[in-house]
Amino acid sequence: MATTQSSASSGRMFTLASRASQLAQIQTNLVLASLQDLFPSSSSTHAPTPTFTTSFMSTAGDKNQSQALYLLGGKALWTKELEVALKELHVDMLVHSLKDVPTTLPDGCVLGAILEREDPVDSLVVKRGEPWKSIEDLPEGSVVGTSSVRRVAQLKRKFPHLKFLDVRGNLNTRLAKLDASDGPYAALVLAKAGLVRLGMGDRVTADISPPTLLHAVSQGALGVEVRSDDIEAIELCKKLTHRETQWRCLAERACLRVLEGGCSVPVGVASSLDVEGGKEVLTLTGCVTAIGGDGHVEHTLKETVASAEDAEEVGQRLAKILINTGARKILDDINVDRDRRVGEAKTADEVKGIEAVMQQ
Repeated sequence: MATTQSSASSGRMFTLASRASQLAQIQTNLVLASLQDLFPSSSSTHAPTPTFTTSFMSTAGDKNQSQALYLLGGKALWTKELEVALKELHVDMLVHSLKDVPTTLPDGCVLGAILEREDPVDSLVVKRGEPWKSIEDLPEGSVVGTSSVRRVAQLKRKFPHLKFLDVRGNLNTRLAKLDASDGPYAALVLAKAGLVRLGMGDRVTADISPPTLLHAVSQGALGVEVRSDDIEAIELCKKLTHRETQWRCLAERACLRVLEGGCSVPVGVASSLDVEGGKEVLTLTGCVTAIGGDGHVEHTLKETVASAEDAEEVGQRLAKILINTGARKILDDINVDRDRRVGEAKTADEVKGIEAVMQQ
């Protein structure tokens, strides 16, 4: 049973938990290595030091691999079971792909660390053996696989001659579906960071960078969630946090929080943090796009910031501008569409259940 302690020299064992997928395990081991590097075994001190272990579990999002993410609901699909284990003291730190973490955490949980970000860009991966070098090269009617309505919405707007089809499963599964000779897909659009972490960066055909495609909030970053009263874990997390990544991701998450977006809402962002005239300047772009690509609102703010709180305020202001310039109607229409399709899906399941009974 994990315990909450306040001394960083207690010699406590910390359990890092995450989803059971290959990518999640790789990401957890990256955080594990970073924590272990804080306490090298060759240290001359004889004081007790923390030790670390891992634990992995399947979440609701892992268990349902058939329904479109758009219909399944919000980001808690990937985090709820893990957060229960954290709050019940079975584990001490949750390692997440930060883009999968709800922008509002449960009571008693805080985002302790945000590690340095991989390139957050989305990438095109073409079926093996095909000659296309970019999304612009894909012939009319080509089927592009992605489970993200954000990608579909933005790409439909730019490439109306392409078709988009949902594809679920881990990266290995999705790539196998892509390369199957009888498969429907000409290409997939995937987060570059996941491919790189899995050692599959060579599969990237081309990046689809802003302004063509704005990436997901916090894409490419890892977050560590801890209990809000676990002072020792919070202090360890501070040592892992990459400040530039933290400020950018907090700004992006604040924007999404105000827009009330979940993981299946087509909100795209791009951000940078630069030094200009001796001051740090955050540039944040956000967009909301209708599912059919026929509506699009986009805006950029460029502000001087001096703290994480300043960065969050920039995100909040950006969201309010987007809402006031058309995003609210797009988001309302998306919610109506989702409710309709969820109702249709439930009806279809009920019909299947009746048919199954009749066949017995």
